[in-house]
Amino acid sequence: MELSLTEKKKEKKVRQTDDLVFKVINYTFFVVITLICAYPFYYLIINSISNNELSALGQIRFFPEGIHLENYSQVLQLKGLPLAATVSVARTVIGTAATVLASAFLGFMFTQEKMWKRKFWYRFVVITMYFNAGLIPLFITMKTLGLTNSFWVYILPAVVQPFNIILVKTYIESIPKSLQEAAEMDGAGIIQVFFRVILPNCTPILATVAIFSAVGQWNSFQDTLIYITDQSLYSLQYLLYTYINQANSLAQMVKNTSGSLSSIASAATTQTPTSIRMTVSVIVVLPIMFIYPLFQKYFVKGIMLGAVKG
Repeated sequence: MELSLTEKKKEKKVRQTDDLVFKVINYTFFVVITLICAYPFYYLIINSISNNELSALGQIRFFPEGIHLENYSQVLQLKGLPLAATVSVARTVIGTAATVLASAFLGFMFTQEKMWKRKFWYRFVVITMYFNAGLIPLFITMKTLGLTNSFWVYILPAVVQPFNIILVKTYIESIPKSLQEAAEMDGAGIIQVFFRVILPNCTPILATVAIFSAVGQWNSFQDTLIYITDQSLYSLQYLLYTYINQANSLAQMVKNTSGSLSSIASAATTQTPTSIRMTVSVIVVLPIMFIYPLFQKYFVKGIMLGAVKG
């Protein structure tokens, strides 16, 4: 028996009400989750620009008070910071470019059936995700290769990343093989096919790999701790890590030092261990946060197509 017109309208109205309720609950839930995720970053920023005494007492929770930027000007003048920042930027740029290129080329080669022992080499690379010799053999290897106290210890060990290679390989397998076949019929070799056909069609997955690599390079400090004793090669993260651990003595130094730092100390913005920690944390976090908006439009597509064969 067909529903009457009135009953159909009632059913449609109930459906619309249910949809509205679902949307309200859904959006409310995700807004709350977003605020929970964003609040720690917001908390760091407002405490780094607020009155240092109030910040040290834990009274800055939701809104900044006594706004000033002296914390940043003082921290940025700490010894060795510009050189360490240069090292971190250089390792991030060079390391990311090398990792992306290596991941793209190896991922491409592992899709070529004519590659000698292709399956063996692919499994050989993948198995390193699960097994390694450990820290001491790794240190001995780096020392034997002459990479300790060398800038290249930041770059070379991170070039081949099995996870990234798997993502790129899976993505390339979703590209029609007819593109490569057409290029080969026109006389293109492997290198030409890679640079002229494959790379231009791999932008989403390469952007994803670039994000992973850049974040890893920028945030890394353990390699400095293990392999580097030359202070001119300290990364920004390692230097700021030591500053955070020495926040109490560092705050006292900023307050008491005369001479080159005397002009940056003032009674109104006296540094405290809390202000040092907050400011240093913001300096570490902010640069890498600007990378995500640049690659966001590629990220979701790249990670989905790179994780599931199309």
